[in-house]
Amino acid sequence: MPIGPNSKVLRDMASRQAVQSNELIRRAYKYIARNTTLPQRVRHQAQLQLNLFPNKTRPVAVKERCTETGRGRGIITEFGLCRYRFREKALAGDIPGVKKASW
Repeated sequence: MPIGPNSKVLRDMASRQAVQSNELIRRAYKYIARNTTLPQRVRHQAQLQLNLFPNKTRPVAVKERCTETGRGRGIITEFGLCRYRFREKALAGDIPGVKKASW
């Protein structure tokens, strides 16, 4: 029974998109601000420009979340699922190449 994305997943998707769209310019400003060979005034201007970006555009604002439930803990990154959903799908055979180990 597929469930549509909840508000946490939608917020995370918006945050990821904002980070991706501003990544290049943020990196450029950050490089200029950290470059000690440049004049102090130029570095300061770059830092001020960095501070003007919204908080959503920071890469640390992106949190790994389950793509189905929105759960923020116990995420298996390769599959984008929380441990509980991963186990359900693996036991149902919905994830190719993954099966229950037994010895």
